[in-house]
Amino acid sequence: MPKPETFLPLKTNWFHILLSLAGEDQHGYGIMQEVRLRTGDKVRLWPATLYGSLKRLIEEGLIEESGERPAPEFDDARRRYYRLTRLGRRVLDAESRRLLKIRMEEATLRETFGARYDEYSRATWRLLPGLF
Repeated sequence: MPKPETFLPLKTNWFHILLSLAGEDQHGYGIMQEVRLRTGDKVRLWPATLYGSLKRLIEEGLIEESGERPAPEFDDARRRYYRLTRLGRRVLDAESRRLLKIRMEEATLRETFGARYDEYSRATWRLLPGLF
């Protein structure tokens, strides 16, 4: 089994899809709606993006189709449900820790630089293209 770190940093769409599946199995439209609601419409997964990402996540072993379905009166037989694999959960955990570390580092910089943080941040971002 590959190490979770080999998938990091996750693509934004992948992160939001995995996060949507962390609580329960979902179908594609449910994933789209949850991401939209959780992000306050800041992230929208359009069908082509969503289903292309789902295909790749399955190929990478991070999610799988779920055999479990809701009761027939609450379901549409055409829907496919997805769930996290063990690897997918480990990758989501690793990415969440990575993002939290970045956020904590930013808070430390804000505390260190105070009012000058925005100036420092802009200067850093201007240097980044030359570093890669």
